[in-house]
Amino acid sequence: MAQRDRTLGVEERRDRLRGLGELFRRLRREAGLTGKELAQRAQVGQPTISRIETGQLLPTPETVERVAAALGLGERDRGELDALLARLRDEVSRLRGGLAGREAANAARVRSAQWIAVFSSAMIPALLQTAEYARLALAVGRDVDEEDAAKAAAVRVEAQAVLFEESRKFAFVLTEGAVRTWPGSPSLMLAQLDRLVQVSTLPHVRLGVVPWRTEAPAFPLHGFTLVDGAVSVVESLTGDLTLTEPGEIAMHEDAFEAFAAAAVYGDALRDLLGEIGADFRKLAAQLEK
Repeated sequence: MAQRDRTLGVEERRDRLRGLGELFRRLRREAGLTGKELAQRAQVGQPTISRIETGQLLPTPETVERVAAALGLGERDRGELDALLARLRDEVSRLRGGLAGREAANAARVRSAQWIAVFSSAMIPALLQTAEYARLALAVGRDVDEEDAAKAAAVRVEAQAVLFEESRKFAFVLTEGAVRTWPGSPSLMLAQLDRLVQVSTLPHVRLGVVPWRTEAPAFPLHGFTLVDGAVSVVESLTGDLTLTEPGEIAMHEDAFEAFAAAAVYGDALRDLLGEIGADFRKLAAQLEK
């Protein structure tokens, strides 16, 4: 059964690759370009364009950016392209198997994005995790290979380099529960809180926490990541759910804005993180007795 499921996954991926190729070909023709002309404008090899259009190649995020710029895509066409690419990358991640492959697919999605908004009600978002927190977040409570989890954590931490690229925009909203939930030990969370304080000072990053004393605007059933307003990714125990329907995206955007309005930022945020840090120090001292 597992082999049959894998074969079905491969066929589904091939169908989507062919669909991607047809979309690229249509967009190129609408722009009035030959394959050679597009390759020259995008500064990529002509065989690369040919392999994409014939469904033989899933382009890298860098290639997509070059081709999209060369075609001068509008918002609608770029949204259609991004949605199809997101589904393909998730399928590739599942077929590769393992946590490291899944994290590599997530990292590729982040590198291709210009605007990311993350809501989390249960844990620190992947882009904000320290190395030790990331390792535990990937392994605690799961039956996973330790080596695979270590590789996945390394990929996750490496992907965080995009946070320091000022050309991108990030928005994070967490509940206080997400900040107070601790894997491993309370002491680990002190380093994690320092990480949050550091990120909160970046001018292109907006980080907020909804305090427990503030009435929640809705029940936070799950966290999600909005990517360029075209995709919402929901992380589950078995994989990521990639949502692309406009109605689903709109509901997640509304939920994000509602929690963002209830959050505290700047100095108020850092004061709250200081209070939480003091509680973790007390808890660590009690556990050491």
